[in-house]
Order: sequence, then structure tokens, then C-alpha cells
Amino acid sequence: MRIFKLLPVCAAMLGLASPVLAEGIVMQDPAGDDNGSGSIVYPSASEYKPGSFDVTKVEIKDKGDKLQIKLHLKAKIEDPWHSRDWPVRGNGFSLQMAFLFVDKDHKAGSGHTQGIPGLNVKFAPDAAWEKVVIISPQGITRIKSEINTKARVLKADIVLPVKVKASGKKIIATVSKKDLGDPAPGWGYQLVIQSNEGYPAKTDLLTRKVNESRGEHRFGGGRDDDCDPQVIDMLMSPAKGDKAEIEKQHELLKKYSCAKPVELPMVYP
Repeated sequence: MRIFKLLPVCAAMLGLASPVLAEGIVMQDPAGDDNGSGSIVYPSASEYKPGSFDVTKVEIKDKGDKLQIKLHLKAKIEDPWHSRDWPVRGNGFSLQMAFLFVDKDHKAGSGHTQGIPGLNVKFAPDAAWEKVVIISPQGITRIKSEINTKARVLKADIVLPVKVKASGKKIIATVSKKDLGDPAPGWGYQLVIQSNEGYPAKTDLLTRKVNESRGEHRFGGGRDDDCDPQVIDMLMSPAKGDKAEIEKQHELLKKYSCAKPVELPMVYP
């Protein structure tokens, strides 16, 4: 028994792949659910092409002392606003903004139940998150400034990738295990897809508003009182990509009030 208990420790000391990630973690999501509760529509500007916010798969792979998080989307990742030329150099894509929440212990009373400012969501007590990875086209200096201004209380548990890039229909983020930890059995995950907003509201961390009526750079199908979840797409258990997960997402995101934000679940693969 002692030999088996020491295997993960020995693997870490030798720089080997995490036992949990030997074959990688894969979570699927059905195509066609990039409409939040079922009513959200894309902004009217031509840059927001169909499928741009429709996640179809999330992969997490071991890369020694780092982890690779790969988001697969339905549409090709483009850079219509030329992020490479921004005052604070961006990451080669313009539209997408993603938040990967991680629950490390599945225990009530541990972690954060509040979401990131601008998402209008919470998490169930037994699905509270210990870490969240922000995957953004914005440069790290801009993101840190936003965190200091709008999410200082969460700052210690926000993880920023050491590298983010776009390739085809994928956004690939590399994070340090020193920042996120080494995935273990029982960890839970929730990915929330939003849109990068260069001029966000004072209460929103680089996220784009979902209004009642869509505009050139505003999602429609929401509420102007800003009570509704600002979620374009997300994962639903069991994250196998079945069409039934679409209806589960729609029903979940309808369960909110201005006094009680929607509670997002985790996926425990």
C-alpha cells in the first residue's frame, strides 16, 4: 500500500505527468447552446460571427510544471480588432472572454460562492470555487488593473495564464501549477463564456452586457435591469456533449431573481 501512496509524490518529484492527467481531462459541450438561457442573441456588428462563443470541448493537459487549457469553439477564432496593436499588447484574438472556475474539495464552507463581477452568477455552497482562471485577449497589465479595481477581494485566487494564444477554432491557455495546483480526483470545473469588453461598466470585469434589445456591440435577449446572468455558454453535467445538456443549461439560467442570482453547478469529471 505504501508504494501506491507514494506514486503521485514520486511522479511530481521526477517531473512526470500528473496521474489524474495521464490521458488529460476532457469535457464536452453540445453545439448550438451559445444563447445562455435560450433567449440571448449576438450583437449585430459583423465581427460577432455565428459560433464565436459556442464552446464545444474543454481539454486540460499536463505539461510538466504547467497545465494546458484548450477551449474548442464552433467558429474560427479571429482578431477583428487587431489585439496585437492594442496599447497593452493583446493575445491575438479579440472577441472571447472565458472564466474557468475550479472547485478543489467539493465542500460547503470552503472557497468562494460569488462569481466574477459582471457575470451576475453565484455558486452553490458545496460547489464553491478555490481558483478561477481568466482567459482573455487583453494583456496581463490591463487584466491586473481591472482585478485590483473590481475584484480585489478575490485577487489571491484569480489565476492568470503565463501564455494565451489562438489557433484555428481553439484558444489555448498555459497556466503554472504553482498558481492553480495539480489536478486531483474530485476536482470540479465550470467554464463560463463571455465576450471581451474593452470599455466595461464600472462594475464589470471586462465583460460585455446582455441587454433586452441587441445593439451593434451589445448582446440582446436579456434584461436592462442587469439582474440576469451574463452567461453566453457554459458546461452542464455530465459534460458529454449530449443535446439534453442544452435544455439543462436553458432551464438553469432561468432560475434567478434580482435578489438571488443564479447558482452555477460544477462538473466533476
